[in-house]
Amino acid sequence: MGTFRAAHDFSHSQAALFHWHERPGAFQRLNPPWNPAQVIHSDGHIRDGARIRLKIQPLSPFATTWELEHQNYNPPHQFQDRQIHGPFASWEHTHRFESIAPSLCRVTDDIAYRLPLEPLGAIGESHVQTQLSRLFAYRYRVLESDLAIHSRYPLPPLRIAISGASGLVGSALSSFLTTAGHSVSPIVRTNPRDGQIFWSPRDGVIDAKALEGMDAVIHLAGENIASGRWTAKKKEAIEASRIASSELLVQALRRLKNPPKTLISASAVGFYGDRGDELLTEESSRGNGFLPQTAERWEQACLKASACGCRVVMARFGVVLDPRGGALGKMLPAFRMGVGGTLGRGEQWMSWIAVDDLLYAVAHLLHCSDVRGAVNLCSPELVTNRQFTQTLATLLGRPAFFPLPKVALRALFGEMADSALLASTRVVPKKLEDSAFHWCYPALKEALSHLLGLREKD
Repeated sequence: MGTFRAAHDFSHSQAALFHWHERPGAFQRLNPPWNPAQVIHSDGHIRDGARIRLKIQPLSPFATTWELEHQNYNPPHQFQDRQIHGPFASWEHTHRFESIAPSLCRVTDDIAYRLPLEPLGAIGESHVQTQLSRLFAYRYRVLESDLAIHSRYPLPPLRIAISGASGLVGSALSSFLTTAGHSVSPIVRTNPRDGQIFWSPRDGVIDAKALEGMDAVIHLAGENIASGRWTAKKKEAIEASRIASSELLVQALRRLKNPPKTLISASAVGFYGDRGDELLTEESSRGNGFLPQTAERWEQACLKASACGCRVVMARFGVVLDPRGGALGKMLPAFRMGVGGTLGRGEQWMSWIAVDDLLYAVAHLLHCSDVRGAVNLCSPELVTNRQFTQTLATLLGRPAFFPLPKVALRALFGEMADSALLASTRVVPKKLEDSAFHWCYPALKEALSHLLGLREKD
């Protein structure tokens, strides 16, 4: 029988800590991005008898399921998770919440487990202990940061509609907002369930009535621009998924009796195009080419919502760092095998933001009612692709001697290579800085260490 204990003191009340764990999205926020578990089913609460079923890859390269049942629910003091079936011979996790002072609570996690193959002995035990240490170090950092952000932006519970809610950013944002006490209504294309809003941008259809009374709409839907060559069909899909969907959404908002106060629409630093070493702020002009022109039309479509009183924010995302997908997710397999390298010569500037800071920036934009128009969502640390490559490879303890030459990138991806992979965008988040936004992960090494669970090796 193995045991593990982790504890952390939080500058929040016992009731606040326990209540956070009860809210939808709590498990997803604490789910480590370097080895995430997919929720297949959840009863949606942690009271006795509730179950959660996960798809995981814990002990082998083959996916398996892990089903846990909650028990010994005793608010605000404790609850437990007990394995029904899964990768361990047995597993029991007790979450304890101890009030030390009115605004100080100690969270203690006690785990008792048995390995499926007891003869593994010290080797298996050491591996489990190491992985649990990584997991809880990550969990406590996320919980500390999330609670700090919720306190910094004490918004009343909001009703928020999100398009693209099932995507990489949308799913993370939904969990972050629901743990803050907000209500999230995903805007979906098929089979809407309770609390969801139907739309079909292709057919020009949207359930506008369901948007009535929303406090905010966050528009994230859009075709992945880096998923292949930009054929004529691909370009058409990129444009339609951004411009046509934005026009449909804004038309619906303008028909409402009670439109939302805020519309935050995703855009991209690709708006600026390939600008070499030029320092770019929100006041900089649009670049040239397909991507900048599409971004401008996308933003212009969303700006029309201001006619119905909406405060419109165009959030120009840098490269969002998250091991679960996006650019970092695609890079990691090669870098872990020691065959990573720069894109071209690696001299192009790369504007990036850790996924957690992106979520916190959205909370900031929801709270700061005087911020509107274009806002660059990227880190204040400016790095080239070569610097990014070297930092990632060093953290992973791997070489990075295998660059992808420009000629190879152009052969593989055509126009997309020059516009998205080799373009140099040296972007400064001036509006965030001027509005006193606080980054949790402004430095690349710190951000990657957190996201990859490598903090202890810094």
